[in-house]
Amino acid sequence: MIVVAGKVSVKPEARADAVAAAERMAKATRAEPGCISYGFFSDVADPNTILIFEEWEDAAALERHFATPHMAAFAAEIPRFVAGAAVIKRYVVESVSSM
Repeated sequence: MIVVAGKVSVKPEARADAVAAAERMAKATRAEPGCISYGFFSDVADPNTILIFEEWEDAAALERHFATPHMAAFAAEIPRFVAGAAVIKRYVVESVSSM
């Protein structure tokens, strides 16, 4: 499994646009083969910090995701509302268990 996690700051005046774009992106992405989970979340300490969390069956599914039309559309929208560089990491997970 591949896990992608990160955060990005958005411009306060563009937050509503960022949330709308994130909702469209998440809906389209969740329908992709190999997507286990995909979401954007607000940081409770700073609503202008958006957290990203994704789970993918494998690297091939993630690579296919990067080639989708909705990913291209989302990437084109990002500069309008992002306030700084995103910090995003990719993790390769060998096992998962419930807690």
